[in-house]
Amino acid sequence: MTPATRPPPSRDAIRLLVVDPRSGAVADRRFDALPQLLVPADLLVVNDAATLPASLPARGPGGDAVEVRLLGPTAGDRWRAVLLGAGSWRQRTEDRPPPPPLAVGARLAFDGLGASIAALSPLSPHLVELAFDRAREALWSAIYAAGAPVQYAHVDAALPLWEVQTAYAGRPWAAEMPSAGRPLTWELLGAIRARGAAVAWLTHAAGLSATGDPDIDAVLPLPERYDIPARTVAAIEAARARGGRIIAVGTTVVRAVEGAAATTRGLVPGSGETDLVIGPGFCPRMVSSVLSGVHVPGESHFELLAAFAPRRTLRAAVGRAAALGYRGHELGDAMLILDGAAETHSWTSSSATASRPAPTGANTTRSTTPASTSLPPTIST
Repeated sequence: MTPATRPPPSRDAIRLLVVDPRSGAVADRRFDALPQLLVPADLLVVNDAATLPASLPARGPGGDAVEVRLLGPTAGDRWRAVLLGAGSWRQRTEDRPPPPPLAVGARLAFDGLGASIAALSPLSPHLVELAFDRAREALWSAIYAAGAPVQYAHVDAALPLWEVQTAYAGRPWAAEMPSAGRPLTWELLGAIRARGAAVAWLTHAAGLSATGDPDIDAVLPLPERYDIPARTVAAIEAARARGGRIIAVGTTVVRAVEGAAATTRGLVPGSGETDLVIGPGFCPRMVSSVLSGVHVPGESHFELLAAFAPRRTLRAAVGRAAALGYRGHELGDAMLILDGAAETHSWTSSSATASRPAPTGANTTRSTTPASTSLPPTIST
């Protein structure tokens, strides 16, 4: 599938492929038709993480060029990051050279900022923890002054930071844009609420989609932190009680909700970190439907979507999207796997027919803590 090389003229000026996982029916819609596909019992859950200027050019101790891609802070003032060698986003990530060998204690110099290598991951020496030479407001100001959004070679021009934010972005947690939510405008969210459906929020630290290091890429996504407020848990419970669908906007929302729900405590408000890997054989406990980009077989996100629809249905849907001229990647068109959609809506169907799988799965999500009370409020019914 051809990737989208630039943002659409307006956020919601994209196409929406709607897939019914039960029947295999596929419908081609405009994205702004999304509110009409929902019913009053439904709940849409979005990820309000803002996108960091996570790509920082640096110089190593010998003056070698290094690109640092930030993943986010860890304990104290340390930050996890991935190191790449010389080059830029205009090169394919897999074609970038590795960074120079750097030992613990090695210094990196940024524009107006410094850091040292505090730890190397046993997975790869290119996955590190950094200790910056300042903290709190001074560090955040320096990162925003020196950094730019992470982007990839299929895009034809450098993107400003505002171009890779969702309309409702809040805390700067995401290494890359939670792109499934980019087409959602405040007007569309208002129309969804006017239909009687609800919208709820959580924060999930969307990670990198590629690093160029085969050892790291083989285990993506890396563990990512999340924060689910009490009002969102209540909204999910209320929607389930009234028979509504829980529709995750993006795979990050799926990881956060299902990762939290897989703990022994079940879905409770709080913060944590999940290393949940979702794919064929995983049975979602909370999320019944998902809004995502259009992902092709072989991509990790395609495997995640296979938890919501049979692979043969997804392959047929992606083939249909390609034939219709859909565009892929983070600035492209969208796919909505909407459970039970054919029961309530008219369709332009494909010939694929499949029953929904009944898989099982497990998770090793880490412990949770009480949620912050400063999170954006849920838009309730």
